[in-house]
Amino acid sequence: MKLMKPWILLIAIGIGAVLAAQAHHSISGVYDTGQQVTLEGTISQFQYVQPHPYLLIEGKVKDSSGTAQSWRLEMDNLRELAEVGMTDQTLKPGDRVLVSGNPGRNKPQTLYIRRLDRAADGFWYAQVGSSPSVGTAR
Repeated sequence: MKLMKPWILLIAIGIGAVLAAQAHHSISGVYDTGQQVTLEGTISQFQYVQPHPYLLIEGKVKDSSGTAQSWRLEMDNLRELAEVGMTDQTLKPGDRVLVSGNPGRNKPQTLYIRRLDRAADGFWYAQVGSSPSVGTAR
């Protein structure tokens, strides 16, 4: 069996590293961290998936024709959310939430969640720096 030449192996490793880096986006590359948007709405879906869970909400936010808008809200990565106690049952369709975060740069009605509050039971989620936190207001 013939061994691969070292330079071919290095090129293959380099291509793999570039593809892996592109697969995980930087928050500031996708979302405008210089702007903050606040939305109030009802969760229609909670997708507890890799790499980043997201919510779909139907909001009070209306477009210029008065039609209610749907928003896709991205959260921190699944592993870190699980570490702070979130599960696929933490947020459910029908939950009313108040959410603030950074809007998408190129995709309308997308948001990276910085803070989520569910008034019904005081639950809150916050993304501060690089770590998520959850709790309940008392």
